[in-house]
Amino acid sequence: MEYDKQRSMLKVFSMMIMIMMGAQAQAQLSSDFYSESCPSLFHVVRQVVHRAVAREPRMGASLLRLFFHDCFVNGCDGSILLDDTPSFQGEKTAGPNNNSVRGYEVIDKIKLNVERLCPGVVSCADIVAISARDSVLLLGGPHWSVKLGRRDSTKANFVAANTGVIPPPTSTLSNLINRFKAQGLSTRDMVALSGAHTIGLAKCATFRNRIYNESNIDLSFATSRKKSCPATAGSGDNKEAILDVGSPKRFDHSYYSQLRDQKGLLTSDQVLFNDGPTDSLVVAYSRNLNAFYRDFARAMIRMGDISPLTGSKGQIRNNCRRPN
Repeated sequence: MEYDKQRSMLKVFSMMIMIMMGAQAQAQLSSDFYSESCPSLFHVVRQVVHRAVAREPRMGASLLRLFFHDCFVNGCDGSILLDDTPSFQGEKTAGPNNNSVRGYEVIDKIKLNVERLCPGVVSCADIVAISARDSVLLLGGPHWSVKLGRRDSTKANFVAANTGVIPPPTSTLSNLINRFKAQGLSTRDMVALSGAHTIGLAKCATFRNRIYNESNIDLSFATSRKKSCPATAGSGDNKEAILDVGSPKRFDHSYYSQLRDQKGLLTSDQVLFNDGPTDSLVVAYSRNLNAFYRDFARAMIRMGDISPLTGSKGQIRNNCRRPN
């Protein structure tokens, strides 16, 4: 009996230690993580992102999407940046990423500049997180304090990236809710983060079915999109259309007004406003820019908390495209 009691107490103690360690790893992320080791970090990132977005406003959307696609596969660990090699398969060629996710060269440039000032200090995962925030800011969106201290993964997960962890543009509302819930994100987080589609473009292949076959779509909107997106699969698949025709180069809340008018370009956009439980959030964000900004910033911080590598886990990659 005494032995069993001791074993039981030991198990409880071990569980408490594991919980404390997990909390400690989470607490290691902080907005001032590099304040002493790399005080110029934010300035360096902002300079490169500013130049990239000035040349091509779409790059802001690309850098934001890069962060999202990184975090949803094994957490915000920079794994999406790893190149394929003869003996290693990364995430770049997975369905949701291949010929779609962009901005790798911008991250490379930032990393090069940061390494000159603070060699071996700043992770690629943190650079992606800061770049996403700065992209939103430069396009007129909200500010938030980016939590830092992530380390980089030495491996990737092609299978996870390729098998629906990242919600596809054909997602139903329940699928969206469940995929975000699996990452520890609420339905409110999901609707707010979907507002990132106030900037950026989508390819014909991702919205063809919606404009030709779905009924919850404004007729004139569908007709205009059909002009550049042929009905035949394989024809014009890579032709692109603006996600938010209201203000495509500004990070605002017109995306939600478009949903109310049944002008969501992707199926996964319009399901947010389709006589369902998220309709009220769409209405609220369409009417109140500050409410959208507030919830978007909070959701971005929460998304950045998904399974970070901290402490002795992972590494600080010298080159974002390959492990050290």
